[in-house]
Amino acid sequence: MGICVGVGVPGYLITRGRYHLTSRDGFAIVTLGWTTMAFFGTLPFLLSGAIPSFTDAFFETMSGLTTTGATILGDVQRHPHLPNGIESMPHGILFWRAFIQWIGGMGIIMFSVAILPFMGMGGTSLLRAEVPGPTVDRIQPRIRQTAKTLWITYVIISGAEAILLRIGGLSWFSSLTHTCTTMATGGFSIYNDSFNSQTPYIQYVVIFFMLMAGINFTLHGKLIMNRENRYKGNREFLFFLSVIGIFTLLLFISNSLKNYGWSEYAFRHSLFFATSITTTTGYGTVDYETWSPLAQMLVFALFFVGGSAGSTGGSIKVIRILVVLKYTVAEVRKLIHPHAIIPVKVGDHTIPDEVVRNTLGFLVFYLGLFLLVALALSLFNLDMVSAMSASASALGNIGPAFGTVGPYDNYAHLADAAKWLLSFAMLLGRLEIFTVMVLFSRMFWK
Repeated sequence: MGICVGVGVPGYLITRGRYHLTSRDGFAIVTLGWTTMAFFGTLPFLLSGAIPSFTDAFFETMSGLTTTGATILGDVQRHPHLPNGIESMPHGILFWRAFIQWIGGMGIIMFSVAILPFMGMGGTSLLRAEVPGPTVDRIQPRIRQTAKTLWITYVIISGAEAILLRIGGLSWFSSLTHTCTTMATGGFSIYNDSFNSQTPYIQYVVIFFMLMAGINFTLHGKLIMNRENRYKGNREFLFFLSVIGIFTLLLFISNSLKNYGWSEYAFRHSLFFATSITTTTGYGTVDYETWSPLAQMLVFALFFVGGSAGSTGGSIKVIRILVVLKYTVAEVRKLIHPHAIIPVKVGDHTIPDEVVRNTLGFLVFYLGLFLLVALALSLFNLDMVSAMSASASALGNIGPAFGTVGPYDNYAHLADAAKWLLSFAMLLGRLEIFTVMVLFSRMFWK
């Protein structure tokens, strides 16, 4: 705290004054702000000696802030080379890991705009650069009021989960830390086996709140603060639930035939992973690498879906998937009726051509970066499965992957350069690529 105040207060005093932020300023402030927070976030790990390596501490912090959930900690009994296991960590460090995910879930800039009066100027430019999804939905007329409303909603739902987990038998400490990482769709757990040893009640509670965290918080905010039910008829919300429902069914059939038989056990684990991976939380109950090849491919496919726009989930986002599907159908219809004007519509809303182009551009850029990061990771002697899944996991802010970085493994064995590369990929995924990549453009600096 002393170091942060010692740096922050002089910085504020030197730069204070009335100002107006442009969109260009927003990109720089958000990207550099998140990077700076990651550097300062390493201090508890370093000063306590819990993670003595700066590279490892930065990786853990960036993974926490971006709500990725990839970790260099693990079960020392399974991995004797690890310096520390998760359950041997001090409670202060375990809480810090959870807390930075909770802050990063709703957003560092969103938090700042909500609580700091002098962040009101140009807040829209900042939030546009940080908030996940194609647009920033407003609940209140002023952007600062919107930020406050979203944070109040976030706190209320978090409180509800903590109470329900405590009722289920978890300690207050375990309930609070897992609430932080569930609502942020982060996935850091204080247990080596995540939720494998927890009761069905606890697992179902976590499933419900992962779903809540993967839904646009604007919908939650309108219900809680304004008593408006906007869920009904919301195509993104219905599509999000449909994706989870379809993948749960397919995983249930596969696991029932190959692993667990036709049982509630098979259904619960199928639903848990369909929800956990779609919302990019990354919690686990079993080792999905023991599932059939079909089930593993279904899990990997979910790496590229993500939660709703305006949720704490990462990856591509279901609204973009929906727009691309609608665009594909419209193009097929144009081949049949070349002179017809066929707009791309989601529900009753016509999607402007500019938004469709931006969505297609984002998708191409995302998949291109996925391949580039995977190729770069292969230079560090990672096998193809590990490299490709680690790349998809980092860009999608998911956490667990396949191969040597599977759900019961960790990232401690990677080379330092690979950890820095994945840290950069996590930031790209959390800020949705363009916010970061625009800083590498010559036109930006002109």
